[in-house]
Amino acid sequence: MQEMTWQSLRPQFTSIQEDLDSYSELNHSSELNNTPYSRVQLRLNKAIRKLIHESSFPHFLCVIAPDIYDYYDIIQQLVIEHLPSNEFPIICADRFNEIQLFGAIYPSKQEGSPSQKVTGLLHKANGGVLLLSLTHLLLCPPSVWKRLKVTLSRQRIEWESANPNIYCEVPEGEALHTRIILIGDRALLSDFDELEPDLHSLCDYCEFEEEMHLSKDSVQDYLSIIKYIQVQAQVKPLSTEAIKRVMQAGARFTEDNERMPLCPLWYQSLFREAHLLSTHPVLEQEDIQAALTEKHFRASYLPSRGLEDILMGQVFIETSGEQIGQVNGLSVIEIPGHPLAYGEPARISCVVHFGDGEITDVERKVELGGSLHAKGMIIMQAFLQAALELEEPCLYSASIVFEQSYCEVDGDSASLAELCAFVSALSLQPLKQSIAITGAVDQFGRVQAIGGINEKIEGFYKICAHRGLCGTQGVIFPKANLRSLCLNQEIIESVKTGHFHLWPVEDVEEVFPLIAGLPFSPDENPDNENQAENQEDTSLLEKMAERIESLHHPEPRRISFINSLKNWLNQH
Repeated sequence: MQEMTWQSLRPQFTSIQEDLDSYSELNHSSELNNTPYSRVQLRLNKAIRKLIHESSFPHFLCVIAPDIYDYYDIIQQLVIEHLPSNEFPIICADRFNEIQLFGAIYPSKQEGSPSQKVTGLLHKANGGVLLLSLTHLLLCPPSVWKRLKVTLSRQRIEWESANPNIYCEVPEGEALHTRIILIGDRALLSDFDELEPDLHSLCDYCEFEEEMHLSKDSVQDYLSIIKYIQVQAQVKPLSTEAIKRVMQAGARFTEDNERMPLCPLWYQSLFREAHLLSTHPVLEQEDIQAALTEKHFRASYLPSRGLEDILMGQVFIETSGEQIGQVNGLSVIEIPGHPLAYGEPARISCVVHFGDGEITDVERKVELGGSLHAKGMIIMQAFLQAALELEEPCLYSASIVFEQSYCEVDGDSASLAELCAFVSALSLQPLKQSIAITGAVDQFGRVQAIGGINEKIEGFYKICAHRGLCGTQGVIFPKANLRSLCLNQEIIESVKTGHFHLWPVEDVEEVFPLIAGLPFSPDENPDNENQAENQEDTSLLEKMAERIESLHHPEPRRISFINSLKNWLNQH
């Protein structure tokens, strides 16, 4: 195991530096007529092409995408690229009702005159493509969907009177060759799927992919998308360093240094704020950073209040010294209606006492722990039982709790910290409170990746920084999360100067020498005789085994001289 260096705490994209340097030379004139999204949305592009050109293909396509105009515009551009000519109509309908969709027949105002036909969106898009909002389709009465389903299956649209209570002559229906693309998010499609179980047999399915894998082969496509959004948003051009800072923010947004977001709204918001703050002829790195800082500041009220509670002693979090059965876990706080997920440390404690072998998850017991948290606890217990190789039931019980937690706790990312707290309580070995831990554990002791790693590290760092960095503080986290790291500049400087530390681990064996000062299990193959001689009682497994043995075979209680004399007098 090696400690992290400051250079690896934020992606630098050195392998694609030449492509970044050539960003300003990208010709955006063609992108405005031929969206670069077609080169990264390969599945969606292929589904649209099949919808338009193959007559045997269902004339109905469901696309998972946010119900927002910007996405309609991109999908519409993809459709235009595949239409045989400009004569084919394409209509985008993000708002409609039944009459607007199907049209209607109105009685004539003059007696003896024929009824009046008012065409609907389906008529106007006949022979072309109609983009519909799933949100508004679900807001319509159920009869609208049933009528649309019949219309598409028969490829014929029937006229109906706008007012059934007034008689008017209804003409014959018309042939319909309209392709329909239904756009909505996954939650709405789930509701729709429940109402129409045969939905996926009636239509094809595809998604607007919100991320793309960044590689040497795809970087030009990605930069074309940024250029396209920059021109559409009418903001200043971006410098090479500004592009790199945008990509770093994108990697943090996706929690993967090799994946970039494709959400146009995310880029527009960032570019426009940077444009507003910029005093340069082009957007520079400091303009992008200023925009990110301003956005974070506006949403940082709740995180700052949580930090104040810890610093004022309302919430107990220790960042120095040692404690038995207590460890600093890390959590991500997500509050409904709040746009910012932020990290906070959580004090996890464990006590062990004589009992029947049960390890009580207090959060689950009082219904404050979710099913994923309970799963992580059970997996952690299974690993310990296997590591201890117990041949008979245990005579100890334990309780593990998130101290001062008053809302639901879920996820398995605290199982490594809970394991450390339990091992400390059972072995009576203190843990360093200057180190926080996050990570999930499997039944073989391997440390698995978790979410929100950047927010968790920064949450613990803020507390340590406000109290004063002493050079021993840091965070233990899963090595599998290395590609998710994109930390702020303050932490990078602290790691660079040695005031803060980050340790990636793959196995629980790597954790305990750092936080407890002892190995978890004895070394079966010591390097030399001196190491073998000094190995007595130096592993946590041995200390736990001794503690369990003492519970199974307790020492006889020592009786004082006075009590012995009383017992003798009573017997005589």
